[in-house]
Amino acid sequence: MAVLTGGAFIAQTLHAYGVDHVFFVDAILRRALIEMEPLGIRRVLTHSEKAAAYMADGYARAGNRPGVCMAQSVGAANLAAGLQDAWLGQSPVIAITGRQVAVNQYRNAYQEIPHEPLYAAVTRQSARADSVEQLPHLLRAAFRSCTSATPRPVHLDIGGHTGDVVGAATLQAEVTCDAPFRVVPAFRPGASAQALARVRALLQRSLRPVVMVGRAAMVSGVGTVLGEWCRHAGVAVVASLDAKAVLVDDHPCFAGVAGTYSRGCANQVLEAADLVLMVGTDTSDQATSGWTLPRPAAALVQVDADPLELGRNFACAELVQADPRTFLEQLAGAATGGGRDSWLAEVGTFVAAWRAQAEIWCRDDAVPIRPAWLCRSLSRLLPEDALLVADTGYASQWAGTLVDLPHPGQRFLRAAGSLGWAFPASLGARCALPDTPVVCFTGDGGFMYHAGELETARRCGIHTVTVVNNNSQLAQGVPNIDKVYEGRDTSRKHEIHAFRDMDFARLAQAHDCLGLRVEHPSQFERAFAQALASELPVVIDVVTDPASRPVSGGPARAA
Repeated sequence: MAVLTGGAFIAQTLHAYGVDHVFFVDAILRRALIEMEPLGIRRVLTHSEKAAAYMADGYARAGNRPGVCMAQSVGAANLAAGLQDAWLGQSPVIAITGRQVAVNQYRNAYQEIPHEPLYAAVTRQSARADSVEQLPHLLRAAFRSCTSATPRPVHLDIGGHTGDVVGAATLQAEVTCDAPFRVVPAFRPGASAQALARVRALLQRSLRPVVMVGRAAMVSGVGTVLGEWCRHAGVAVVASLDAKAVLVDDHPCFAGVAGTYSRGCANQVLEAADLVLMVGTDTSDQATSGWTLPRPAAALVQVDADPLELGRNFACAELVQADPRTFLEQLAGAATGGGRDSWLAEVGTFVAAWRAQAEIWCRDDAVPIRPAWLCRSLSRLLPEDALLVADTGYASQWAGTLVDLPHPGQRFLRAAGSLGWAFPASLGARCALPDTPVVCFTGDGGFMYHAGELETARRCGIHTVTVVNNNSQLAQGVPNIDKVYEGRDTSRKHEIHAFRDMDFARLAQAHDCLGLRVEHPSQFERAFAQALASELPVVIDVVTDPASRPVSGGPARAA
């Protein structure tokens, strides 16, 4: 066995598990960071702990492997706040913090508060490493825990407020790696023969079957098998927002995103279904329009690798514990009906009607620029292998409904609920996929959360393209604000939701990045081509109509 410092052991273990980037705020585990250098692990110093967590999250989701973020003891609360989106987005993030050593706990040690309560709601496991001898067990457990079943974040609290009490100590140990836990999903269990037989029987009786897929299905990589099987079996497909890119948008079985941030045609398909296979979806209120879809008369099957998800919201479903891709491969290998041409024709009618209406919205090239027009332009200009990373709120609604992804190599990630997530997450995604064009779609309110990470992107050479839908406000809240203000003096309403007119192109230029401002539709295509060709981080500041509002099924303008 080799004699290693705790810092060297941490660095070598991360390297063994395939981690090639670490996102952190100084000062944390400096010995480990130095030991990472000869191993080729890129150390990305960020400007806030929350941004470090978001970058690790984007890295993990894009790469389907664990991402690592770190902060010292006083930054532990900020780092924990950044894990909410990783928890909701089913992302395998390992968060490492320092903590005052045991003898200093509960004595008003400088900057110290209990960390366990901070991490309880946003991690599967939070563990303390008070001695260097604990590292071999706890690091292996961290990778095992974050990649198993539904991927979730984990937390390691390491002795010393910067972690370097444990990091400086020595131990005799061999660095080992449990290979299955380098990626997600770590394992792919299949459905039992009895469960498959019941599902096949339901499918053979069904006239209007639908597969509804979600985030866990995307982690599992169901796209190829789903695309081939659903066409052969005559099964329609809808997706939660997280699974928007499960099939290309023109696939004859695909109706798009269902639920609240949705295309109306997808909800029509769910409403018409007599059987719904919910495969790798969390059955959330967003995906099911407040649990009103599927309709009560439809037969239900729920498939998930995580038994805790089975039956969570639909008690009468046939429950199948299995990896989503393995389950679909098993179905594809047996007769499951077919001959449902009339059903797929009906699905096609729903989609065609929605597309006809969307075409009206998207071809409106007025000034100020309509976000619907901007989304149509992105559909046309995104590279065939691009990853689109969308913020929450209106950014997710615009992108989820009106950006088409017609190429099988295109991917989509979105914030699970944390405004401001998309820009730093896109930087982490680019680190995981250095040869993939990464485009962030966010609003001015979301971008301003972490605009300072432009310096990080420039310093570290992380080339992403950020498209800012700049309407000078937090637009999603305006309709509800208007309702409250009805009959009142509105002269100071702007104090609740509006910002100054910001020029984000100039902000990017001040960070030595490429900044481009687009105020007329004729300028966008050239700006986007410049952005893709640049070797710098790029911000395209698109000045858009502040009155435009997306709604379920498409956009609208305020009166």
